[in-house]
Amino acid sequence: MTDELPELRASDADRERVAEQLRDALAEGRLDMEEFEERLEATYTARTYGELTPITRDLPGAVPSAPRISMTKLPVDDGSWGSRIVGGEGSSSWGVAVLGGFERKGRWTVPRRFNSFAFMGGGEIDLREANFADRDVVINCVAFMGGLNVVVPPGVEVVVRGIGIMGGFDHREEGRPGDPGAPRVVVTGFAFWGGVGVERKLTRAERQRLKEERRQEKLERREARKELHGSRDDGLGDMFDALDDARDLMRERHEERRERHEERRLRHEERRERHRERREDRDRRRGGY
Repeated sequence: MTDELPELRASDADRERVAEQLRDALAEGRLDMEEFEERLEATYTARTYGELTPITRDLPGAVPSAPRISMTKLPVDDGSWGSRIVGGEGSSSWGVAVLGGFERKGRWTVPRRFNSFAFMGGGEIDLREANFADRDVVINCVAFMGGLNVVVPPGVEVVVRGIGIMGGFDHREEGRPGDPGAPRVVVTGFAFWGGVGVERKLTRAERQRLKEERRQEKLERREARKELHGSRDDGLGDMFDALDDARDLMRERHEERRERHEERRLRHEERRERHRERREDRDRRRGGY
């Protein structure tokens, strides 16, 4: 290893991998909350590999002699499904929310089986930017008076096999065929007085990319009409431009309504969960236990 390597700039993905290792260490009891918060703050303020490396140096890894983070820049991800199925064991294998919450999101590696548990709390398992250890992964969800939400990107096949008692599993995303080479996500588990949601969403970057593509297509159509009509001023160009603007406005408003509807649904679920927690707490106090 050369002296220059530790001075390479760390990426957001590098910092998130270290943060994930810290979360696992906290859950295993290797770090207390104060140490975890100090190291997490140092992780997100680190700018180079040299600043990241000491943060997890005293924590065990799959290969003790290996550095906790890679000092070699990996090839750029080409965005294909094949490049996102990376093998290995996954960067995090479980999440627990007891009277609180957890989330797994961003650039992380989903193991072949991820176990999650929520008791009077909630968790989000976001796979939109994740890599996958295998083409078939299982997200096992156990929700007891709590809620868990699985977010998948378009193109991924979803199979839901969970059991709900006075609770339920969301089956709306089932039945859609996956893209060639895309992973399959199996959501299984048990919900009692709780719920497991499954939703399909684009990332913010992907939504912005599609918006930019539509804008570019509109500009190209306008240029093509100008070339077709030449210097004639027959009003057709203005009419088509107005139709394009109206169509884009309708599309944007539809997307905004859909996002607001999703936000209202999530807020409603949160309010319902808080109401259930207050009711259970009141019943316990009345029962004297």
